[in-house]
Amino acid sequence: MRATVFGTGYVGLVTGTCLAEVGHQVTCVDIDSAKVEGLRRGVVPIFEPGLEDMVLANHGAGRLGFTTDAAAAIDGAEVLFIAVGTPPDEDGSADLQYVLAVARTIGRHLAKPAVVVNKSTVPVGTADKVRAAIAAELAARGADVAFEVVSNPEFLKEGAAVNDCMRPDRIVLGSRSAPAIETMKRLYAPFNRNHERIVVMDERSAELTKYAANAMLATKISFMNEMANIAERVGADIEMVRHGIGSDPRIGYHFIYPGAGYGGSCFPKDVQALERTARQHGYEASILGAVEAVNERQKHKLAELATRHFGGDLRGKVFAVWGLAFKPNTDDMREASSRSLLADLWAAGATVRAYDPEAMHETRRIFGERADLVLCDSPAQAVEGADALFLVTEWKAFWSPDFAALASTLRARVVFDGRNVWEPTQVEAAGLAYYGIGRGRSLQAGGA
Repeated sequence: MRATVFGTGYVGLVTGTCLAEVGHQVTCVDIDSAKVEGLRRGVVPIFEPGLEDMVLANHGAGRLGFTTDAAAAIDGAEVLFIAVGTPPDEDGSADLQYVLAVARTIGRHLAKPAVVVNKSTVPVGTADKVRAAIAAELAARGADVAFEVVSNPEFLKEGAAVNDCMRPDRIVLGSRSAPAIETMKRLYAPFNRNHERIVVMDERSAELTKYAANAMLATKISFMNEMANIAERVGADIEMVRHGIGSDPRIGYHFIYPGAGYGGSCFPKDVQALERTARQHGYEASILGAVEAVNERQKHKLAELATRHFGGDLRGKVFAVWGLAFKPNTDDMREASSRSLLADLWAAGATVRAYDPEAMHETRRIFGERADLVLCDSPAQAVEGADALFLVTEWKAFWSPDFAALASTLRARVVFDGRNVWEPTQVEAAGLAYYGIGRGRSLQAGGA
């Protein structure tokens, strides 16, 4: 089948590449000519494990193309994906300007029947807006071209997006059109061979499904961070609590890891957007507001622990930071906990020596050159001359450091484990003070 994907970000590029991988003819469209030219040369603008090799292979085989020419990409395509960004507006709602701009572009150039697919994460009711925008452009041209709009939300985890796309746990299709559903089933047939993964519903239910899924996962994270803060105060160990509740199959172990808060391009904006949608319909979504409030507070937890340890004064201190991306296996720093930590440390008069396996370029882009930020080439270089160490992103490379070496390098001999990766007794046996999240030790740990 011939498919066109508007947008070459995480969702668009991964979706288009995976469709090409299973044999479809795919054209990815972007208004950024430099990005398109780079993709044609094999320059993939995002870090996602496995993606670069697939892009190169499918582009080389002629199944995956990149263009800025929307009209040519629309011509002859059976399925047209809208996979552009929906950033949060000033009031927290999703900004649909890019989605609707693509819809109008489709309406201006559509000449043959096609299925238009909302792949972007969009508020409930967006399918109707897309349908109206396309219809208005067709009417302005005096064109009578049949089309259907399907809501097909993505469920891709950054760092595992290729695997999620190639081996989806569900494929949600929102449409009341039987022919449109059949077209989508044909498109997704290669991903649906082992067992039935397709879940069919109406457009609005599909749109809400995406928001509900992300809000539920964010809720589990904030709940565990709330429990961690209670555990710290009562002298309990949240890791033991996690094992105790995770063994209940009704709860499970997924997304009950306490830490320094969630970030990324999805959870923060989707929770805010869903809360805004509820408010627009006269409902106060109290749980969603609490989830976001807990998360924002949690992002300052590491700086709070450091301030407590050093007696309230961080001026002149040098801190090593391991991990800057919002999660492992990505270079994405949108809403990352590291950004809150760095801002807190700088506001307190401290200097940061930072390292991340993939996000160094993004860190330079965000913060530029500043005297209180030293970007290092390795974890070892980051701790040179540092008073203390923060672990912020749980990259596997940080899981088993030489604690004895850290004890001899860090001037204040203290570590702050923002993801509870390290075993406190092992750290302390090396002569380091250990602070984790909700480990029942932080309030009792010694001063500077």
